[in-house]
Amino acid sequence: MEIALTNTLTRRKERFEPANPSRVTMYVCGPTVYSYAHIGNARPPVVFDVLFRLLRLTYGEQAVIYARNYTDIDDKIIAAAAKSGEPIDAITRKFERIYEEDTGALGVLPPTLTPRATEHVSDMIALIEQLLAKGAAYKAETGIYFSVAADEDYGKLSGRSQDELKAGARVEGEDDKRHPSDFALWKTTKPGEPSWEASFGAGRPGWHIECSAMIEKELGSPIDIHGGGIDLIFPHHENEIAQSESAHGHALARVWMHNGFLTMDREKMSKSIGNIITPRELLEDWQGETIRWALLSAHYRAPLDWSEDLLRQAQASLDRLYGAVLRLKDVAAAEVDAPSAFVEALADDLNTPAAIAELSALATAANVAKKPAEQARAKGELLAAARLLGVLNEDPEHWFRASFGDEAAEIDRLVAERVAARAAKNYAESDRLRDELAARGVEVMDSASGSTWRRKG
Repeated sequence: MEIALTNTLTRRKERFEPANPSRVTMYVCGPTVYSYAHIGNARPPVVFDVLFRLLRLTYGEQAVIYARNYTDIDDKIIAAAAKSGEPIDAITRKFERIYEEDTGALGVLPPTLTPRATEHVSDMIALIEQLLAKGAAYKAETGIYFSVAADEDYGKLSGRSQDELKAGARVEGEDDKRHPSDFALWKTTKPGEPSWEASFGAGRPGWHIECSAMIEKELGSPIDIHGGGIDLIFPHHENEIAQSESAHGHALARVWMHNGFLTMDREKMSKSIGNIITPRELLEDWQGETIRWALLSAHYRAPLDWSEDLLRQAQASLDRLYGAVLRLKDVAAAEVDAPSAFVEALADDLNTPAAIAELSALATAANVAKKPAEQARAKGELLAAARLLGVLNEDPEHWFRASFGDEAAEIDRLVAERVAARAAKNYAESDRLRDELAARGVEVMDSASGSTWRRKG
């Protein structure tokens, strides 16, 4: 099967060909762990989780090595520790755990590797030493800086000119760097801040050097795929390319992928603006798969506007799929692969809207299947495709109960009363209870093995 991915670096969709099909490498920039992630931060792990699943299907589960890092030393982390009075590692470990719980609730598989920046400071120091030796970096009083002038094709990822790069490049506390667009590889020790000893002076790493060092140490370069949100193209990924390629003399990654912004009322979601909602808050009212489906409902490169309507649409779509599975609850699913049309949709630059349409068609096939063999195959194909998208992992009866929340117990009572009325041949009462359940948005399904219920489609 051929996979095509849009490469930000070349600005076109290309056939994906890993350097070594037996060792496919992917790195995605993870969170800075100082606070709760907002739902916009959840889009990259969900998007690249689908790609991870697709790559594992194509090359084998053991052949794909996926690393997603934790930035656990950073200005924001230091500020959070100073404000709370807690040790830095207590803050970072707490929010690592929360991030893993929240992404896990959204059906995100654990990456192969989850390196922490603080575990790779020695690798960062070695990389900085290489850059100093090659004249691509220089020492100033406030730290070690990468010299953008030493990199002739700096700006190739973002497509920005040197004039654009200089505009707004001033960073507080970096007044002694040679050019506005030069960026910090190492920050000289300040009182009260974490510090590591290095041949060029004590201090702590800058943000960009962290990912370059972790990629080289954990995966080696060039890697096959480097991913992240569109906001990381500049300066973070641009700077990763500059420092890594200047040090090693070859590409950092073969393919660069970036997901679009998540907006709230058409405005970029941002902690600084305050227009955010966290997965943890959403999970109080919505099931994880509903949130996941909403995040995948638009193409990953397109912007996605977050709203209650989006979540309701996602809930309705999943209810329909779970309804099809519930209808065939007594049918053993056939051991089959996901249909080629579904897989091909994902293989075409992770076209999740097209894949969702194929999944809907599979649910229709499951609903109309009559013969046992047809039902078994339809159910098997639906579940196999859903696994690639990371949904339909719940027991369908539990799914519907959970979606009704506290009202589920009352619905159970009414369904049980209706079953008793039918057994007593009190059909008037049975019909009355069916109508009451319908008014609550509940459809009752009777079969030889008993009565089950679901949300009406």
